[in-house]
Amino acid sequence: MIYSPEVEEMCCVAKGPKNGPAPIPQEGGWTQVKEIGDVSGLTHGVGWCAPHQGGCKLTVNIKKGIVEEALIETVGCTGMTHSAAMAAEILPGKTILEALNTDLVCDAINVAMRELFQQIVYGRSQSAFSEGGLPIGAGLEDLGKGLRSVAGTMYGTAKKGPRYLEMAEGYVLENGLDSNDEIIGYKFVHLGLMMDAIKKGIDANQALEDATGIYGRFADAVKTIDPRKE
Repeated sequence: MIYSPEVEEMCCVAKGPKNGPAPIPQEGGWTQVKEIGDVSGLTHGVGWCAPHQGGCKLTVNIKKGIVEEALIETVGCTGMTHSAAMAAEILPGKTILEALNTDLVCDAINVAMRELFQQIVYGRSQSAFSEGGLPIGAGLEDLGKGLRSVAGTMYGTAKKGPRYLEMAEGYVLENGLDSNDEIIGYKFVHLGLMMDAIKKGIDANQALEDATGIYGRFADAVKTIDPRKE
């Protein structure tokens, strides 16, 4: 340690307060975080790249400072899917500080990691008040049956109006219209459930039928359209 002459010539004055960092809520307790190993929590966050052409939702489950689980979901950029594949290999096993300072290949994923870091170290994690935290695998459970990301895709023009393409329930097959040509419901197929059934050997047409449902007042529609072709 090198000190300037001005500091060297100073006399010593005793430091009074010896309080540590303010405790933060972590997994059902209050923790004074002094070391990376003191950090635990599961949380989510979103990030975006500089040109804003794509976004990432990142979920990490931290136990004693180590990333034990990571879920990377991307939207809007084809190249980002490959970046996410690499990030899924990079993140688990790293400390939260390493993860923050690691090149996660894509700006959007890096920004998401930055946002998550702030949430976790300030005690704003989703599991802050869950005793013992959430088990490894909790992030995967967020995807629900079929293990597919929740996606919403809508399109509209001033001349032709809106089209519902993808909803929380799944891929939209038809939009149902009333007598005023307004959308009142839709028919969808849950692709995750359909693919699970096909992998089990169920006929594809039967699997499609079993995974198909309707939402809203679709049954009352006077007209239905294929939102991708009509």
